[in-house]
Amino acid sequence: MRAFSLNRRRILSLWLPRLPIDRIQRSLTQNAVSPADMRAVVGLPLPLAGEGWGGGISTSPAFERAPTRIASGDAIRPPPQAGEAKKVASVVVAKDHNAILIQSLDEAAVRAGLSIGLPLANARAICPELIVYDADPLADAKTLNDIADWCDRFTPLVALDLPYGLFLDITGCAHLFGGERALLQSVTGALSRRGFAVSGAIAGTSIAARTLTRHASGKIIADGEEADAVGPLPVSALGAADAITAGLRRAGLKTIGDVASRAPHEISARFGAAFTTLLGHALGQGDAPISPRKPLPDYIVEKRFPEPVATDTVIAMTLTHLAGMLVSAMDKQGKGARQLEASFFRTDGAVRTIVVDTGRPVTKSDMIDRLFRERLDALSDPLDPGFGFDLIRLAAGRTEIVVQQQRDLDANVHDNDELSALIDRIAARIGGKRVVVHLPLDSHIPERAALAVPAQQNLAVATAAAWPERIAGEPPLRPLRLFDRPEPIKVPFAAVPDGPPHQFTWRRALHAVVRVEGPERIAMEWWKQDGQSLTRDYFRVEDAEGQRFWIFRDGLYENELRDEEGKPVTANWYVHGLFA
Repeated sequence: MRAFSLNRRRILSLWLPRLPIDRIQRSLTQNAVSPADMRAVVGLPLPLAGEGWGGGISTSPAFERAPTRIASGDAIRPPPQAGEAKKVASVVVAKDHNAILIQSLDEAAVRAGLSIGLPLANARAICPELIVYDADPLADAKTLNDIADWCDRFTPLVALDLPYGLFLDITGCAHLFGGERALLQSVTGALSRRGFAVSGAIAGTSIAARTLTRHASGKIIADGEEADAVGPLPVSALGAADAITAGLRRAGLKTIGDVASRAPHEISARFGAAFTTLLGHALGQGDAPISPRKPLPDYIVEKRFPEPVATDTVIAMTLTHLAGMLVSAMDKQGKGARQLEASFFRTDGAVRTIVVDTGRPVTKSDMIDRLFRERLDALSDPLDPGFGFDLIRLAAGRTEIVVQQQRDLDANVHDNDELSALIDRIAARIGGKRVVVHLPLDSHIPERAALAVPAQQNLAVATAAAWPERIAGEPPLRPLRLFDRPEPIKVPFAAVPDGPPHQFTWRRALHAVVRVEGPERIAMEWWKQDGQSLTRDYFRVEDAEGQRFWIFRDGLYENELRDEEGKPVTANWYVHGLFA
């Protein structure tokens, strides 16, 4: 199916207010670490700045994926566990302006009277048995991105709402999951069962949906009713700067409805045009677009399973079936795939994505199937189904219009097709950057005369490239094998000042020179001089065993090679390549 919709916009907003502490506690549950054991590991008191600060738990869980409209919701607590009333309070702290403040806290800490922003010393005075963890922003960001990957199973348009929120554009896809109410409950319920406190809501604009998640969890607002829904909420729900929120309260405007009752020019004059725009978006009067984490694929096909699948045979058959569907959809538009992406969604929330690039637009399902087989067989980290995949998706991330060519009589077209297919298969196995072609550059410096580029994207250019022609009857001027970096050789003596060596040592082997051609003098480009580039004299030499080398002397005797006192010094010699 084509990843495109013209339906009215709907946004689902998710907010995970306790993500840092939920991530840590979920990690401890997975690793079966008790709070008492964790206290022994973390230690009381927690190391402060300069004493190992930042050594908290950094493990983050893997997550799954989900289709388009906008939604937001309120904090939905995870189901209470047995003995929760006796649970020891836990907090995550971070350093802010030389003060250690609470950044996140669990339900037990809230019941103990703690709050976000409270200094750690005050928190210990209130709750002496407090368990403290270091903040780990990188692990928190990875967890949020893992949750966003899991949300891809509902919509390909998932955007981050930092620090702990997500936007899901669910326009035109909620009916695939039983409607907006069922979709909202499915998303928030799954996150709650995995130990995350989550709030969600759906509205016609992202700002209205986000505003509702902070104070009215689970709300679904019809298009055009955003003003009535957010009007009773406090002005802090807008997420504006603290100075603006405080100024509104001092002016007696305590709710969003109070602010909306004032004329826009009055609000702009006092609090700025940016806040007026934010208020208008919250009231449903226009909206700013969200920025999805990934570009929308041109084509998407997927297969959902009522029961998870885990066998290689079923996975391979599913990919083959999806490849046929994808090719059929692209063929209707006369297009072929240049980039293919297969996503495997596990039942435990983990998502594995495999990307394959192609040199030419692919229009055959068997070629797609072959490329993914090569890629799967070459994975250093094999595809682990765990308890099984419940969704497999195949997408064409980039497509091109297929140019029809004469293929019955033109042998060159067939050769190019076979070469391109071979390059794609090799690139799928070892990586596209490792299969290269060389393009000529306008430079007489040997190591700069050619440029290695990925073959998949530059095969046509390399085929049409014009290289310097070899002079008939003359030996080659350049070696068949040119080293990336010239290798030093030892020359005991040479014909002074510009003559070739009589013998040299390379890689611990002594070579006696019997034939010499040269010199060929090459000077470095003056506009690229770094003050150390010297003129080179190249020689084609042959040793007594018939091996031919391309060697050079780095620098001109008495002109460029002088010591600090101005006296000539011995030149350095290098071997730059080998002739056939």
